[in-house]
Amino acid sequence: MTEVAATDPIISALDLPPGARLDMRVPKKALLEQGAPTTTDKRAIQDGIEEMQWIAALKPNTVAIPAFVDEGRNYSEIAVLSATLRPEARSARLTELIHRAIPYPVLLITLSGARAAVSVAPKRAAQNEGNKVVVERVVIAGEIDPDAPTAMEQSFLESMALAQQPARDLSTVYDGWLVRIEALNAARVSGQFILANEADRIDRRRAALEEHARLLREIAQLRAQAGRAKQISQRVDLNQKIKAVEAAIDRAKRSMLGDGE
Repeated sequence: MTEVAATDPIISALDLPPGARLDMRVPKKALLEQGAPTTTDKRAIQDGIEEMQWIAALKPNTVAIPAFVDEGRNYSEIAVLSATLRPEARSARLTELIHRAIPYPVLLITLSGARAAVSVAPKRAAQNEGNKVVVERVVIAGEIDPDAPTAMEQSFLESMALAQQPARDLSTVYDGWLVRIEALNAARVSGQFILANEADRIDRRRAALEEHARLLREIAQLRAQAGRAKQISQRVDLNQKIKAVEAAIDRAKRSMLGDGE
């Protein structure tokens, strides 16, 4: 199965206009020159990426949505890319490198084995560095089965159509995709896929996702410490801390549903 065929359910879900489609192969050389600051990163790209495709270029003249450009951000174009990763690839690092290599916003679909991931990475102009851009963060929804999506994944895919994104300009389109990726990540924690349109609710869910990830790291450390503890008093103290973190995790889950405030 070719890369585009494997990711076709996700690409089809975007429902992009034919005039925006490119379907061009992207040579690794372009990534090696633009997105690999270290020898290790160059090797990761060379060994970890099987193939890349430039699926579409979303511009005012291809999707009839205005550009948005200011001193810090440039949304004159959104690139839709797909990449097939080899089984041994460091997928998280390669995803970041691909986003960094492209100077404008990218919606990236990566395929590793039978599982796909969808990611975005908001960028801003680097201060005092000419035309360079900086990736602010990478937001990923992974472990998607394109051929047999779960109910939550299907809801996510149905929400990703270009026509369903806020279309004031290309920056709001990109933000719309980011919000939907966050909604899927939150659904995998809370059990419900809920689209939020209000800015304050989006911000609360984003904060809850970040807090949930932090708490998971904290509770893993506490459980490891409890497993090594020799004294009963130490284990009791650590178990109390674990219960407190578990309660905080539950609050974060409720906040993702909009009822944690």
